Amino acid sequence: MQKPRIGITVGDINGIGMEVIIKALDHPHITNICTPVIYGSSKVTSYFKNIIGNIDLNYFKISSSERLKWDRINLYNCWEDGVQISLGKVTEEGGRCAKISLAQAMHDLNQKYIDGVVTAPIHKKAMQMAGFEYPGHTEYFAKESGVKESLMFMVHQDIKVGLVTNHLPLSEVRGAITQELIQKKIEIMDQVLRRDFGVEKPVIAVLGLNPHAGDEGVIGNEEEEIIRPAIISEKKKGKMVMGPFPADGFFGSGQYRKVDAVLAMYHDQGLIPFKLLSFGSGVNYTAGLPFVRTSPDHGTAFDIAGKNIADPSSFRQALFTAIDIVNNRVNYDEMFSNPLRNKATLVDEKIEGDG
Repeated sequence: MQKPRIGITVGDINGIGMEVIIKALDHPHITNICTPVIYGSSKVTSYFKNIIGNIDLNYFKISSSERLKWDRINLYNCWEDGVQISLGKVTEEGGRCAKISLAQAMHDLNQKYIDGVVTAPIHKKAMQMAGFEYPGHTEYFAKESGVKESLMFMVHQDIKVGLVTNHLPLSEVRGAITQELIQKKIEIMDQVLRRDFGVEKPVIAVLGLNPHAGDEGVIGNEEEEIIRPAIISEKKKGKMVMGPFPADGFFGSGQYRKVDAVLAMYHDQGLIPFKLLSFGSGVNYTAGLPFVRTSPDHGTAFDIAGKNIADPSSFRQALFTAIDIVNNRVNYDEMFSNPLRNKATLVDEKIEGDG
């Protein structure tokens, strides 16, 4: 199997992004399992190498991703000019560099020069100052790849949580939630669990929107009018979907351990319990894209930028997860495109039906 080609965007250069990238890539066997491509600048990389001090990261500078060095860490110089690094500060320059890095990675994904991308954290205010028009990475990759709906999917070996709505103010969440949207998110989650994570028959739990999941309409009717009909509709299509569950009791009682994934209605409803249970080793995965995109579960951490104390564990896990998903997709697609396998499946289904 060809090694996955994994792009790495540098995020905000004023944060911990480059520090965790360098530390995560400081692994003797990293180029045995993937071909990394950093989208950034050799000058910025050298700056952070000097801060870290005890890591001798060797990379090969490229000006095009068409000819990657398969056995090396590749560094795509997205800009040649010097930039002002202001550690721990929100600046337009920080947003501009992150935006340039993202744009080049997106170009190479569309051209299929790379198979996936791991994104270092951006600062939304700095991105806005630099003219970035999207709420976050998730929305950017979905729009730029022509996907109408994607799924923000937080993954860990013990828990997986997807979101119906992503980066929305709470005042806008209720208006954004529809039966059609919930069903689409369930469909993406079901397919991703099968294709990307190797779950043969996924079991999905759906949370309610209101406290106590509405208490049969006493504290809101969204569960009965929107969420439950979506669940019933997907059940009729053969999916193993349950709910709606009250969010507090569902996580507090440990019910999340009995399912393969959980679908939350809004950002904090899903991410607070996820990060409490997995922080430092969780991964943010944008599901439903034609390529693989992961990121660590932390932000720019301006308060510790440049102090050489950032933990690379989550970024390293995001990289390993991207590699695993690329490989899983190849295996899954090959299996389901195999005519002998398809014929055998039809025979099995006929036997089960006759039985």
